[in-house]
This record gives sequence, C-alpha cells and structure tokens, in this order.
Amino acid sequence: MKTELWCVGKTEDSYIKEGMGVYQKRLGNYLTFGCKEIIVATKNTTAELQKEAEKNAIIKLLKPTDFLILLDEKGSTPSSKGFADFLQKKFNSLSGNMIFLVGGAYGFHDEIYERAQAKIALSEMTFTHQMVRLIFLEQLYRAMTILRNEPYHH
Repeated sequence: MKTELWCVGKTEDSYIKEGMGVYQKRLGNYLTFGCKEIIVATKNTTAELQKEAEKNAIIKLLKPTDFLILLDEKGSTPSSKGFADFLQKKFNSLSGNMIFLVGGAYGFHDEIYERAQAKIALSEMTFTHQMVRLIFLEQLYRAMTILRNEPYHH
C-alpha cells in the first residue's frame, strides 16, 4: 500500500517546497509515500467549469481500490492521536492506496465528494492551499511517530 498526498495546483512558494521536502524525507522512514500535483490549465473560466476540469483530472488518476480522503473544511477534526488511530485502522484494513486530496481554489466537485470515503479538516481555521500541504505532511509525520511511540510528538 502506498500513501499519497495529491494537490490541485502547483506549489509555488520555495519555503513550502523546502518544508514539504523535509517531511517527505522523514516519512520515507515509515511508509511508502509520494506527493502529486494535479495541474489543470484553464483560463477565464467559471468556478463550476474549473471544478469540472479538476474532477476529470482526479478521476482519471484514481484507481477503484484507492481510498480517497479529502482534506476539507467540512471534515472531521481529529486530534493528532485520533488521526494516528485512524491511519492505523486503515493500514490494517486497506488493500489499495490511501490518497489524501487537497482541492483547488473553488473546492471539490460534487462527484469527488461522492467518491471520497472520508473527509478530514486540519483545523476549524482556514489555511491557504499552499500551507495545507505543509501542515498536513507535518501531521502525517507526527501520526507516524505516535504509532511508533517515538518522542517527536511530545
């Protein structure tokens, strides 16, 4: 099983890229992990057409066995320990890949909401789509240290 973070759009800020690189390297000690940017080139379009184009790109990449988790403001807000417990249950039961998805500026298309098996909010606060990437990777790393009873999470 592979765990992946998929993000609609490019990561442009160098400090975000650098931070993501740090956590991706650390995560390699715990699981098979990867990040993927989903680039949808549309200009002068409506929010609905943009979400439609993003949906098509996402659906094309998803396999039927993938477990899709949206990083979404409407999701549950687990504690770090709760997130670690959620991951352990999925690691024990899934046969496909675990995909965490950060949407575009307009959110997710309804069909993506329907396809998703879970939704997680990183906070009740709002973060930029760029910051969510880094915050999520830190929380994923924290969860892995919790599962291994390592001191990072204290």
